[in-house]
Amino acid sequence: MIDEFAKEYLHSDLRDVREALIWKLDGLSEYDVRRPLTGSGTSLLGLVKHLTNIEYRYFGNVLGRPCPEPLGRWDDERLWAEAMWVTEHETREEIIGRYRRVAEHSDATIDALTVEAPGYVPWWPRPNVTLFSILVHVLTETNRHAGHADILREHLDGATGTEASHANSQPDAAFRQSRFAEVERAARAAVGTP
Repeated sequence: MIDEFAKEYLHSDLRDVREALIWKLDGLSEYDVRRPLTGSGTSLLGLVKHLTNIEYRYFGNVLGRPCPEPLGRWDDERLWAEAMWVTEHETREEIIGRYRRVAEHSDATIDALTVEAPGYVPWWPRPNVTLFSILVHVLTETNRHAGHADILREHLDGATGTEASHANSQPDAAFRQSRFAEVERAARAAVGTP
């Protein structure tokens, strides 16, 4: 049986990874947080917007606790088509503020319900779920996108780390260039390419 300790442990991890994700935006220009950094158009601020919708959907509608801030229904195709990018009319402050407010609602849901509280996810193959399964799902999704944010941020300015106190704990640029070259040589040697 899954107990309340497991719920609190996962909830604590979710709180931490949310802050790490927001921290990835610190010190970047408005352009850099918005610009597409992959072929599919992924941006740092777009990841925050997407995770806002994830928490809104799963800790709200799925568990029968709709968020007081209207973002749209789970089956609203327009909402999901625009969930991974930020329009020129949306501000960084709006996106981050909404993420924090939805997270507060998620936290209240997690605190109010038992780990076995039922939910329903109509688009899942096994739609009957519990708070525990939703907590694991959202934590996994958030960690996945925080990892994307790590890579995007390093691509932008070389900054690495999981929180401000561990920022840029990596060796200097010369060491990183040397390591990159070493890994490249090993990759080429493995396939017989000079």
